[in-house]
Amino acid sequence: MKGCYHLHAVAIRDHGVTPNARGCADCLAIGAAWVHLRLCLTCGHVGCCDDSPNRHATKHFHATGHPVIRSFEPGETWAYCYPDQAFVPEVRAFPGETAQAHDTARRRPT
Repeated sequence: MKGCYHLHAVAIRDHGVTPNARGCADCLAIGAAWVHLRLCLTCGHVGCCDDSPNRHATKHFHATGHPVIRSFEPGETWAYCYPDQAFVPEVRAFPGETAQAHDTARRRPT
C-alpha cells in the first residue's frame, strides 16, 4: 500500500459494499461468460477480469473512476488499484464481499 492512497483508504474502511450480482453483472445481462470476477470496493459492481472476453471490471473503472477492485473469487483476498497500478495480496473483506464456490454460474473453463 505504500504510496497508494486508494489502497490505504480501503484498508482502514469501516464498512463494506454489497455486490450487485453473484456473477459479472454485465455478462449476465448479455448472456456472456467470464473467467474470473472482480468486486468494485466503491459501489459493489461485480465485473469480469481482463482475461475475460469483455473485461467488464476495467470498463467499470474507466466509466466511473472507482479505483480499487478486490478479487471476487473463492479463497482470494487481494486488491488492485487501477490509477496507481498497485497491488496488495490481502485486504479485509466485510460480510458479503467474498464469493462462494457456487457464485460462478457462467464461468468459462480456464
